[in-house]
Amino acid sequence: MNENLQPLEEKIAYLERHVTEQDKVMLEFADELKSLRRELKAMRERSNDSGHGGSVEESPADTRPPHY
Repeated sequence: MNENLQPLEEKIAYLERHVTEQDKVMLEFADELKSLRRELKAMRERSNDSGHGGSVEESPADTRPPHY
């Protein structure tokens, strides 16, 4: 009976290690996402403070260059 359980125990050990590694990666991703959200918020605030307002009404492709 012990011979039948050994492969299952090995699979369980492998899967437990795999889940632990995935948890670690997910926590790293969550930290990076949090950091990127803070950075994006700061960039938006700087953009708003500089007077650009970040409006979507007129894109750079639609504006005419100053020499026209």
